[in-house]
Amino acid sequence: MLRYHTESSSEPAPITTFHKGDDVELAEGTYQGTTGVFLSLRADPKWADIREADSQVRAHPVEWLQLAHRA
Repeated sequence: MLRYHTESSSEPAPITTFHKGDDVELAEGTYQGTTGVFLSLRADPKWADIREADSQVRAHPVEWLQLAHRA
């Protein structure tokens, strides 16, 4: 019997912990490059609320976020 094997990367995925007030940006997704301030995780911890530059609070997948690079 043949078994299927999927290769996985030997490098661990980076884990980023966000704290309230962190400057973040969307590294992926339709709105890539959008910046904002991390507010909190939602009830589903795969999603987070961020306050975007236009002062609106929107939810985005946590996996799309990264800490914003300061100039």
